[in-house]
Amino acid sequence: MLLLAPMEGLLDATLRDVLTRTGGVDRCTSEFIRITNTLLPERAFTRVVPELLRGGRTRAGVPVRPQLLGSDPACLADNAARLAGFNPPGIDLNFGCPAKTVNNSRGGAVLLDEPELVGRIVAAVRRAVPAHIPVSAKMRLGYHDDRVAEDNALAIAEAGASELVIHARTKAHAYRPPAFWERIAEVRAVLPAAGPVVIANGEIWSVDDARRCRAISGCEHLMVGRGQINDPGLAREIAGGPPVGWQEVRPLFAPFWAQVSARVERRHRAGRLKQWLNYLRHRHPEAQAAFDTLRLTHDPVVIEAWIGGPAAAVAPAETAPAW
Repeated sequence: MLLLAPMEGLLDATLRDVLTRTGGVDRCTSEFIRITNTLLPERAFTRVVPELLRGGRTRAGVPVRPQLLGSDPACLADNAARLAGFNPPGIDLNFGCPAKTVNNSRGGAVLLDEPELVGRIVAAVRRAVPAHIPVSAKMRLGYHDDRVAEDNALAIAEAGASELVIHARTKAHAYRPPAFWERIAEVRAVLPAAGPVVIANGEIWSVDDARRCRAISGCEHLMVGRGQINDPGLAREIAGGPPVGWQEVRPLFAPFWAQVSARVERRHRAGRLKQWLNYLRHRHPEAQAAFDTLRLTHDPVVIEAWIGGPAAAVAPAETAPAW
């Protein structure tokens, strides 16, 4: 199983749509939905996860599991129960976000200093949703350090989570290499045999990285994030398929731009495209050329002319946003 990671401010419904078109991704996890002290209206869930209006799947048919973030077990449970009304392909819980603003509000990775609370959150959500809806969690190895990684994993397992993604770094490590895949193996070793499926995450940029991560962590299942944004064919190649060249990437810009244009203010649209090109240029020289061409423009007309080139042929019905 290959999962596409949640990445706040980057990997939204638009990128989920285009990155699942090339194959290899078995499931996505959404950006987090922040839960504080209120019961959110349904539109708050569909705004972040519009796929809920399409049976919880991207246009390519890949399931999307919504992710909740918060620290109040009861409030998270109430919101999870409302979210369950959409019959999503599971509900995920965020114990990994390293953002300072989130952590300062007792969300994300800071909760890893309180394994007992982590367990109570998972247990409350598990009780609140129907048994057929899986509850999973994503955690880092810790906040300042990894001394309680095993305690957190055990708390999540004992609370009834069916899957546990472990990002093999602490909050203090942020996104700096390396990822400590060997610590995932050590955490797995303390979990009961009937515990959650453990999924490894962190620093998987290539097929060779995936192979080494599996060998070191002992995890068959992986989650990829920035590597898939750099190379939309990464998951497919890890799964044994052929690599994705620029000739397959180039047509993805038309549906990408159509959805950005439908969901993003005009003045911010160019930035979204250049953000993705900035990642793609690490893998595709053609993306570097495109980035250089468009770097100084903010005019959607100029960008649409570039996207409308002969290599970008996509049926109009396919590019039209459906949510």
